[in-house]
Amino acid sequence: MDVLQQIPFLHAISGLIMPIPAAFTAVVLIWATTPLAIQWSGRDVSFLFGLSSRMVIGLVILLALHLLLRKPIPLDSQAQRVYLAGGLGLFTAMTCVYWAAQYMPSGWISVIFGLTPIATGVMATIWLNEKTFTAAKLFGKILGITGLAIMLLNKGDYGVLAPLGIMLVLASVLSLSASTVWVKRLGADIDGMTVTTGSLLVATPLYLITWQIFDGHWPQSIPLLAAVAIVYLGVFGSVIGFVLYYYLLRRISAHQTVLITLITPVIALWLGHWLNNEIITPTVIVGTGLILLSLLSHEFGDSLLLKLIKTR
Repeated sequence: MDVLQQIPFLHAISGLIMPIPAAFTAVVLIWATTPLAIQWSGRDVSFLFGLSSRMVIGLVILLALHLLLRKPIPLDSQAQRVYLAGGLGLFTAMTCVYWAAQYMPSGWISVIFGLTPIATGVMATIWLNEKTFTAAKLFGKILGITGLAIMLLNKGDYGVLAPLGIMLVLASVLSLSASTVWVKRLGADIDGMTVTTGSLLVATPLYLITWQIFDGHWPQSIPLLAAVAIVYLGVFGSVIGFVLYYYLLRRISAHQTVLITLITPVIALWLGHWLNNEIITPTVIVGTGLILLSLLSHEFGDSLLLKLIKTR
């Protein structure tokens, strides 16, 4: 019997059989809980230690899956370029997010990440010659920038370094968007699990080098909460989440993908409020609302305007 049939879970996450609704729901839940887990993984340990440990766990699991499933990792020149694009984007994006988590609420991270489709659209216009500067999309960009500005002006109870955290998350968004467009431009026919593995093969040594340079100390003790968060992020955040994301990226439309970034910020904000005592101020609600409206306008505004024109 085929090993994939013997282990249905591995069969599913390998991208061979996975119902789209199940994959979509899993990505939403993983992305919504990731910011909070990132904060918890840095409790009483260096955030660089938590980040590096997460990625090592994820890479070990993925390599073990490749061996178990007898799934080769392509190493031709095109595949190597895909891994480089994914790995550099992953390294920059996650480093900025973990750094930012020291200065801002976890829910804010997910809200600002909602700007990813807009940033990706701008870069797709530049790199892929896609037409994204319609009136509705431009309006969406303006709303997104306004919402981000409101978030920047609101320090809340998080002090003067909160704006630094916001800028770091924005840098993460730009890095991830550039990486996504770069991977799409390369156009390699590589499944999500392999892209994730190749990206981690590039990124993990960079994480370890960064940890060694700026920290390099093994913690004397790792609190249970931090340990659980690191393992969760290593298994779900670094493996299952990214595998399913790339899986969805190849199988559903951009309009459907953007729904993930519309749903996760709301869930993440309330999770941070309930589980981490994070304050949700009226300013945060307004900024979040504008960013979500910007996504709706950017992704669905053109089709809505077209329907209104046709009904007249």
